[in-house]
This record gives sequence, structure tokens and C-alpha cells, in this order.
Amino acid sequence: MDDSNNNPNQINIELPEDIAEGTYSNLAFISYSNSEFVVDFVRLFPNVPKGKVKARIILTPDHAKRLMRALAEHVKRYEAQFGALDEQDQPAFPLNFSTPKAQA
Repeated sequence: MDDSNNNPNQINIELPEDIAEGTYSNLAFISYSNSEFVVDFVRLFPNVPKGKVKARIILTPDHAKRLMRALAEHVKRYEAQFGALDEQDQPAFPLNFSTPKAQA
């Protein structure tokens, strides 16, 4: 007999197809107030001086801290499996991708 339907702690989460595809971001900006954290995920392209916010996530401070801990734990697990990530110095802004200038 399957007791999963009787578990009051079970959460069913729907993942719509358009969200399941994911959104690539190579830069994030974080701002906050006393009641919320706002994370803007940005996509920058090489030699293009303008980026675009692709997603904005708004979190309570408590949830932001839980997310920080969860992300730290998953990075730790990733490094245990694949090796340490090489943290480079913070790149200059705007990011220099060292590629030829885009031409139209």
C-alpha cells in the first residue's frame, strides 16, 4: 500500500515545461531591505556593453539565509565529487571575455 498520499509533510511541486528549460545567467545582483532580498539574474554576452535581467527572485531574509546554507552545502558536495572549484579574482566590470569585438 502506498502511504505517500497520507503523509501530511509531502509537498507536490509542479515544474512547467517552459520553466524546466532553465535560464542561463552569468551575473547576479543582490539588493535587500529589512523585509526582503532581491536577486536579479543577468545574462551578459562577450563585448556587448548591455546585459539583460533574465529573472528576478524575491525572498524573505529567513529564506535567503536558508538558500545560502543549502547552496553552500551543494557546492561542498559538488567539490567532493568533482574537485575544488578554482575561485578566480573578481573580474573587472564590465566583464572582459577576451574575444573579438562583435560586428553586425
